[in-house]
Amino acid sequence: MPVFRRRRLGHRLAYAALDEPCHVRRRRHHHRGDGGRITHGCLGLYSDDNEAAAARTLAAARRVAPAGTRFGIQIGHAGRKASTRLPWAGGEALSADEDPWTTDAPSALPFGHWHVPHALDAHGIERVIKSFVATARRAVRAGFDYVELHGAHGYLIHQFLSPLSNTRTDQWGGPLHNRMRLFLEIVRRVRAELPPAMPLGARLSVTDWVAGGFDIDEAVAVVKAIKAEGIAFVCVSSSGLSHEAKPPLGPGYMVPFAARIRRETGIVTRAVGMIDKPAQAEAIVANGDADQVALARAILADPRWPWRAAAALGAPLHPVNQYARSAPLVERWAKEGHLAVLTPA
Repeated sequence: MPVFRRRRLGHRLAYAALDEPCHVRRRRHHHRGDGGRITHGCLGLYSDDNEAAAARTLAAARRVAPAGTRFGIQIGHAGRKASTRLPWAGGEALSADEDPWTTDAPSALPFGHWHVPHALDAHGIERVIKSFVATARRAVRAGFDYVELHGAHGYLIHQFLSPLSNTRTDQWGGPLHNRMRLFLEIVRRVRAELPPAMPLGARLSVTDWVAGGFDIDEAVAVVKAIKAEGIAFVCVSSSGLSHEAKPPLGPGYMVPFAARIRRETGIVTRAVGMIDKPAQAEAIVANGDADQVALARAILADPRWPWRAAAALGAPLHPVNQYARSAPLVERWAKEGHLAVLTPA
């Protein structure tokens, strides 16, 4: 079964939003003055200018994209991990002379030594939910094909889900059904805003890799709940909430989580995490561990990775006319296992 065969939500290969660290980002944040962005340099979809720029960019991409390509947008709120420097400038919290802003979180608990966030009250929570809805509305108008809610990597939704960052004693904290309340409410309202045929997905950190934190058992329950509210697919990731996390890094180390989510919830599932070889990606899909595979760093390192994978797995290449003459070379390189060595700038 080739990675590129279409199934329900389209191709089985996706470009993952690379948000740890935040390079030139391929995702959007909503921001209404409540601290939703990570850095001053993050892209956003919270104004008419943002929306117009997104629509222009999307239209340009569609002019050269292969037929059937689907463009999605990932929206999220950074919560207590906002107001930071760009990753290549250190990635730490902004200092007083760098125009920082007050960050929001479920509880006034900082991410390590970063800014102490403001604990959201009921009005603040409602404002956040409305901001997600407003961004989803703009995404539809801009012409995106699907929306993905970011509930991973220690950002605001994840902060509400984890008992390590959510110590509230009201309806938004405590037992899991309360900690997932914000996520469910965002899903319900965003789903109602989107056209019925437009897929709504979610990215989820299914474990904090810290004792006493959010874990895979709770994640299964959350996925079942958001699926019932209209989530069509889940991108299964992990970590990002605590500096104390010690994930067992290695090729495909998060794939077993994706397999369990898929098996126990029946939802369309995307696997991520140190997947960089075509045969590796193919095996994940062929073995039924996930419905899709997403890559980020591998495609940043080699923008032609999908072409090499297609050639290596015997699928046809469909380059745009300007690149058609390169197809035989891509096919030969794929057979030889060639990959140019990159020299850091």
